Amino acid sequence: MPTYLLTTLPAFLACFAVAIVLLALFPLVSLNVTPYHELVLIRSGNTAAALSLFGALPGFAMPVANVIAHGDTRVGLAAWGAIAGVVQLLAYLVLRFTLPPLHQDIPAGKMAPAVFLAVALLTVGLINAACMTY
Repeated sequence: MPTYLLTTLPAFLACFAVAIVLLALFPLVSLNVTPYHELVLIRSGNTAAALSLFGALPGFAMPVANVIAHGDTRVGLAAWGAIAGVVQLLAYLVLRFTLPPLHQDIPAGKMAPAVFLAVALLTVGLINAACMTY
């Protein structure tokens, strides 16, 4: 195995660990912000809930991945990851208050609002990631 792989492995593992912690914390916070219980809905076969959650997770992961690619410290990764999470949650809240029936449509299994929410959160995540290039 080349020496550079062994010397960079600890940095990789540390960065990966911070990213995994961020990716574990974001859904915990996000699931508590929504007025419905996505995991219960998903377990019962609600595709709309699964789709809306699908938009939130990669929408958050994109900025985190961008910070990993362009950042240089784990502290910076954690800080920018927290900022990315706040931006995603704010985007959800704006959408929720802009479209009041959203909190009823997702539990009811309505796909059109779920698709809109997923695409909006992915779009915000993409813009969020682009803004985190420094």
